[in-house]
Amino acid sequence: MLMTRNAKAVMTLGLGLFAFLVTFNNITDYGSNFAFVQHVLSMDTTFPGNALMYRSITTPALWHVGYWIIIFGEGLCCVLLLIGAASLWRARHHSAAEFERAKRWMIAGATVGFMVWFFGFMVIGAEWFVMWQSKTWNGQEAAFKFYMAILGVLIFVNQRDAELS
Repeated sequence: MLMTRNAKAVMTLGLGLFAFLVTFNNITDYGSNFAFVQHVLSMDTTFPGNALMYRSITTPALWHVGYWIIIFGEGLCCVLLLIGAASLWRARHHSAAEFERAKRWMIAGATVGFMVWFFGFMVIGAEWFVMWQSKTWNGQEAAFKFYMAILGVLIFVNQRDAELS
């Protein structure tokens, strides 16, 4: 059972480090992914004659606001998951009830991550701004990988833990 608790902490740490790198990359190479946000929000690479173009955002200041909301969400996900990993690691030798309580930070971080990569990219980006129509600026596949990894670890971490022998 200790091995399972260790795995839960380490897998949470892995997600936290992933979120850290995504956040770090988006801040230190701002322009690369800003271009992605700009094209998705402006809907300039969707199908010609798209009847949903009234949804497009073509104001550069709003592109930056949208991008900073994404970066904030990724950063918050990172912090919560890293706190979660540390909490799980510290509680791994404690009672099952204490280990269960330590999961709250991981659950919060996974929820934020799910909101960023599922709600933000799949619901808002892919459906509202019809990102799926773009051959160039389509982040659905990457977002799917991210939120599925988060969900997989979340399901594993949420499995009940018995008392240690």
